[in-house]
Order: sequence, then C-alpha cells, then structure tokens
Amino acid sequence: MKNSTGASAKYSANARAPALKSELLRLLAEKKRRLDTDWLPRYRPYPRQADFHRAGADHRERLFMAGNQLGKTYSGGAEAAMHATGKYPPWWQGRRFTRPTVAWAAGVTGLATRDTVQRMLVGRAEAVGTGTIPGADIVGLVAARSTPGLIDSIRIRHVSGGTSTIGLKSYEQGREKWQGETLDWLWFDEEPPEDIYTEGLTRTNATGGIAWMTFTPLLGMSEVVRRFLSEASRDRSVTTMTIDDAGHYSPEMRARIVAAYPAHEREARAKGIPILGSGRIFPVEEAMIAVDQIRPEPFWPALGAMDFGWDHPFAAVMGYHDRDADVVYLTRAFRAREQTPLLHAGALRAWGDWLPWAWPHDGLQHDKGSGEQLAEQYRRQGLAMLPEHARFEDGSNGVEAGLMLLLDRMRTGRLKVSRHLDDWWEEFRLYHRKDGKVVKERDDLMSATRYLIMMLRHATLNPAALDLMRPEPQPYDPLSY
Repeated sequence: MKNSTGASAKYSANARAPALKSELLRLLAEKKRRLDTDWLPRYRPYPRQADFHRAGADHRERLFMAGNQLGKTYSGGAEAAMHATGKYPPWWQGRRFTRPTVAWAAGVTGLATRDTVQRMLVGRAEAVGTGTIPGADIVGLVAARSTPGLIDSIRIRHVSGGTSTIGLKSYEQGREKWQGETLDWLWFDEEPPEDIYTEGLTRTNATGGIAWMTFTPLLGMSEVVRRFLSEASRDRSVTTMTIDDAGHYSPEMRARIVAAYPAHEREARAKGIPILGSGRIFPVEEAMIAVDQIRPEPFWPALGAMDFGWDHPFAAVMGYHDRDADVVYLTRAFRAREQTPLLHAGALRAWGDWLPWAWPHDGLQHDKGSGEQLAEQYRRQGLAMLPEHARFEDGSNGVEAGLMLLLDRMRTGRLKVSRHLDDWWEEFRLYHRKDGKVVKERDDLMSATRYLIMMLRHATLNPAALDLMRPEPQPYDPLSY
C-alpha cells in the first residue's frame, strides 16, 4: 500500500510539471512585459545627464552636447516622457508641468525621427509601449502619411487626469510646417538648422515654455552652436558629456571606441566637442594634460587664483608647482554665480587659510555699495590675497601672453589637471575665438588658471607640510660627541 501511494504521488507531480512550467514561463513573460513597458521609473541619470535636466529649472533653452552613444537621446526622451505624463521621480530638480502639455519632438528627416525620437518615446513598431513613455499611459497614436511607420502624434495620459500630446516633426519639412502651433516644450534630437530652431522656439513664447537640443556637434561651429557658446543669455544653458562620463563603458571599451573614430572626428564623437578648427584656443589632446589622481609632495608650493564675477560666474582654482620638473598640477576648481564674497571665501578657506591668492586687475575696482575694493573684501573674509593684482614679472598683464604661456605648458606636459574637475574641463573644451577675438563667455576658470600661471612665482609651501619636513629633535647623547 505504501509503495502504491508513493507511486501515485510521484505520478501526480509529474503530471502537474508541464502546467507548473507553463505558469512559471507565463509569469516571467508578464514580469518582462511590465518592466519593458514601464522603465521610466528606473531611469537613473549619470551626473552630466542630471546636470542637463537640472538646468531646465532656470533656463528656457538648453543644449546637451555629447559624444555618440553616450545617452543624450535617452535623456531627451526621458524628460519628454516626464513632462507628458507628469510623473517626476523623487530626485528630479528640473522644470515641472502640473497640467497636460502640448509639445513637439523632432529629428532631421521623417525616417530619422521614426528611428530615433519615436523609437525612444514609444518603442519599435512591433513593440509599442516599450519606450520612455509608459505603455499604460499611451492613450492613442495617429499615423503620419508621409513616411511608412512614422507616427504623426502621440496622446498620453497625464497624472492630473487630462491628456498630453506630442507631435513628431522633422527638419526636412521646412520652416513653414513649423508655424502656427503653441507649445509648452520642444525637443530637437540632432542639430537643427538655425531657422527651424528659431521658429520652433517661437512656438513656446506664449506659454513661457522650454526647448532643448540633444546632439553630437559634427557640424562644427554652426550658427546654432555659436548662438549658445558666443551669445550671452541667462536663458541658455550648455551641458557637455564625454565618453569618460558614461558608466556603461569599461576603460577598455572606451579606448577601442575612441581609436576607431577618424582623427578629425574623434573629439566630436567621443567627447561632444564641436570641431572648432582654428577657433579653438587650446587645440590640445586632453590625454596630454589629464591625470586621474594627484598626490602633491610636501615640498611643492601652492597658489590659488580667482576671477571675480556675479552674473558672470566667480571662479577659482588651486595648483601645486613641482619646481624641479617645472610642472603645475591643478587639483581644485570652484565656480559659482550670484554669490557674495562671504560665501565664496567660506568655500575657499577650506582649501587652506595659508594659501596665497592671485587676483585680476578688476579687483582694484570699488564696490558701488560699500566703496571697498573687491580684493579687500576677500582679504577681510580671511583669504591671503596677494598685495598686487596678477601680472608678469616685467609688470605686463596681456591676455594673449598669458594664453600662450598656458598653451606652451599644455603642449610640453608642464600643466596637468585632475580629471574630476568637470567645470574646468567643460570650459577648456569650448574655449574659442570668434573673428580672431577670445569669446568672453564660459571662460571664468580659464581666466583664473591664467592668473595662477602668471603669478606662479608667489606659490607658497603649506606650513603644516614644512613641519612634517623638519627632522625631529634627537635626545642628547654625550657619547656622540
């Protein structure tokens, strides 16, 4: 009887096995479907992507320049989905819309829009709902007549209860097709012609809306890029992202990818740097000056340097000088907009109250409110400001001479910069000339670095390091005499 019961139970389990396996496969497939159709909550931006999103809170126009396959379109599509659904993650610090939005998203051609923008937002044709917009929130799709498989518009459920609309456009349609509509936001994926960009931006005027671009700057110093890099405006923001900022590539993969690009496209495709040609002030490969980690020796003197600013940001750098090899190592950088000397000094004193500070000629100007010189205000806040403004030993302070001195150090390996100084590297990559003149935008850390090199002769040893270098006194030993 016992054997008969055991055999029966075994038979019953074997009989249920196919059904259990089928149910397990069904559950796994359902889990995958749910993940594939709702991956917006799992979007976790890299730091540079987060910077791009954050800038939307204060800037109407944004440019995200990044290398190929680094995540720029992903960022653009994720933000588009958030505005359309009203589903913002806890970490979100960018612009928010509390109501349904009307928007456009665009690419170069109808085919390009279908294969990039549309795919990013709703997924491929055979898997609609697997893009950045959660599948459950897609209310309806209207097909376009012009291009096979292209969607004309997407209707999306908003958390407020209404419905958002995203129209898909292309630059090849021409400016006339970009007229008439009123928009809350606009996403350009890949660089648009200037007239298309201007017309699109105009569509957001009535709503106080926003526009952003995500592209690799293969067209070089185009008018659209120049608009952002050379024309000062509080409405505009530029974020750059290089292959080194993309965590989904290993160092070995990055090296292989960069090596595969043609030399003349390498910096644009891998680092998102416009091909500035002769306009670039420091045409130097980053690998020549970038270092991962700097451990200053106690016998290396140090110097800080600052560039004053308010709406034009205040900036400061710190560097050590290996006098034996005549190599300068930049280890710290600070940049801040619309803050007072009190706040600047509070941040910089942490670098060492012993640190001497170089400063530019405009530090002699008097503050209109207090009547006190700028340099004196920082001295009063506890910074060891040098007694004279930045100048060469012969008393001159020419900008071009300083730039040539910097460039010479870069080319000869006598200037090294910590790789983690993101703000410094961003300025370095975009620092350029227009009509032969230095563009005085986003040059604050570059200017501070120039002052540091000009006043390097005033670098000073850290007193604490001096104490470490002094030999400890030995006890008196009469036998040693």
